[in-house]
Amino acid sequence: MGKQGTTTIHRKLIDTLYVEAMLLADEARAYFDELGRDEREALEALNRVAFSCESLKVTTRLMHIIAWLLTQRAVDAGELTPHDALASSRRLGDAPETEEALLDAMPPQAVAIINTSIDLYRRVARLDESLGEASVIESPARSMMDRLAAAF
Repeated sequence: MGKQGTTTIHRKLIDTLYVEAMLLADEARAYFDELGRDEREALEALNRVAFSCESLKVTTRLMHIIAWLLTQRAVDAGELTPHDALASSRRLGDAPETEEALLDAMPPQAVAIINTSIDLYRRVARLDESLGEASVIESPARSMMDRLAAAF
């Protein structure tokens, strides 16, 4: 498959992940801000704090994901070079970890949203890693040209 085919697949994947992230962000906002309020209030005090912390972790994961996807869209649109997209400031940000034991005390819908955000983050992280690995592979022809240029 040529570069054009790969670019088309990449663009469709990025668009699909973007829609998924935006839908999850909307679901998370609705749940943690409104629908889950009664469930949060029914928890023990320490678990209410954990519930609020998990809400922030989900938000952080999703914002990192969305920012990374927007960077990829900018590359596809020609607004940013692939090289510039590999700058550390444009890579996928670190996401906070969720302790598995904490999830046992959370309401089922909260657990579902948390786990879905973790899964989405991991999928995007694999894409981010693969783009970084692809940039490390240097062309043998470019390497030879660089050695020749250095020799003269």
